[in-house]
Amino acid sequence: MTDTLTPDLCVIGAGSGGLSVVAAAAAMGVSVVLVEKGVMGGDCLNYGCVPSKALIAAAHVAQSMREAGRFGIRPVEPVVDLGKTLDHVRSVIAEIAPNDSQARFTAMNVQVIRAAGRFTGRDKLEAGGKIIRARRFVVATGSSPSVPPIPGLEQVRVLTNETIFSLDRMPTRLVVLGGGPIGVELAQAFRRLGCDVIVLEQAKVLSREDPEFADIVTTRLARDGVVLRENVRVGRVESRGDGIRVFLEGGEQIDASHLLAAAGRKANVEGLGLDAAGVRYTPKGIETTSNLRSSNRRIYAVGDVAGGMQFTHAANYHAGLVLRATLFRLRARVKNHLIPRVTFTDPQIAVTGLSEAEARKSHKKIRVLRWPFADNDRAQASRETAGHVKVILAGNGTILGAGIVGADAGEMIALWQLAITQKMKIGAIAGLVLPYPTLAEASKRAAITSFTGALSNKWLRRLLGLLRKFG
Repeated sequence: MTDTLTPDLCVIGAGSGGLSVVAAAAAMGVSVVLVEKGVMGGDCLNYGCVPSKALIAAAHVAQSMREAGRFGIRPVEPVVDLGKTLDHVRSVIAEIAPNDSQARFTAMNVQVIRAAGRFTGRDKLEAGGKIIRARRFVVATGSSPSVPPIPGLEQVRVLTNETIFSLDRMPTRLVVLGGGPIGVELAQAFRRLGCDVIVLEQAKVLSREDPEFADIVTTRLARDGVVLRENVRVGRVESRGDGIRVFLEGGEQIDASHLLAAAGRKANVEGLGLDAAGVRYTPKGIETTSNLRSSNRRIYAVGDVAGGMQFTHAANYHAGLVLRATLFRLRARVKNHLIPRVTFTDPQIAVTGLSEAEARKSHKKIRVLRWPFADNDRAQASRETAGHVKVILAGNGTILGAGIVGADAGEMIALWQLAITQKMKIGAIAGLVLPYPTLAEASKRAAITSFTGALSNKWLRRLLGLLRKFG
């Protein structure tokens, strides 16, 4: 006889978003069933954020060895053992894995079912031989790499972010299909580890980013030796000896030892029985309202499967909103423009709030402030002077958006994220006392430039002159 479970909450997917929902709900004494057919921790821990940043860290060390001469240290060409480098990547995953483990959540009184889940009705999910009738369901199944429909691709070995960290040898020439964040992050990392890399992009590399940020990063990629081919299309691919031959439209041929598909991601909606549950969805994900509820009132979706932004922190943000809506019956509304994003190249790109183009469409009057890293003492000391801070203001000085391209941009953007979330005006940042010397001072200096126009105001100058007369 099939067991029937009746928890308050059933979460499908043990990635970042799903685990955030489960952990918080369990801590509040809510009965929870967690269903996961794959590895605990999902894409971020096992194939995405964590391994890629561990690889980028190794590549940064290798590049630092090459560029040590600028600090008066003899530069050397690093000898990279890919096997040991990937051992480093795996060890980082292993250190973090206990936080996402089944044992941890079982200890929190969460019933974990390691099996595929499928809806068989509007209020019923089947998984691991059990029927789950929960008061609310949360789908958090994430996304998977999308392999482009290129003739011949199915006949060759194509790497994705899910398989590239299992390589058994260093590629001699890696061709990357796609010039978005994942593509360029891995392209730069493998180039710095000693691999020839060519990026093929049918539009512009980092096309989603502010052009002035993207130009700085692509200049650095080219300096590192990454070959960037923009506005090109792949006609077909075929095996060629031990490698792969890529045929571009127009006849040009490119030989590679390995091929990496980094041309986007697709929501994991297949096999969930969403039709039986009355949940509307597309290949981009489950259709949700502003509070992440699907067309079935019992079912919510968070993270990549909810469409939109594919970031771990977006999934965590979604998790908080769903808990607010499901457990406390409070109003919850997704505000995507408040979700920051970071591209972990060198230099990094970090953005939050409205871009300059978006602000010009939605506001009659805006101001744009900038401050270069080259005028920051800490950046000079570290020889990390490429990039700048850019801030977008409304006419009344309210901060609408900010972007940073440069060293540690991902760490620096937090200040601007707080300012935008709290609807601060630029004077709040300009008035901060920050430690010296730090890169964060570049943000303050950008804020101070908002007042430079006032210094030339004739009435202000007259007032200052009058005050001087009184000593």
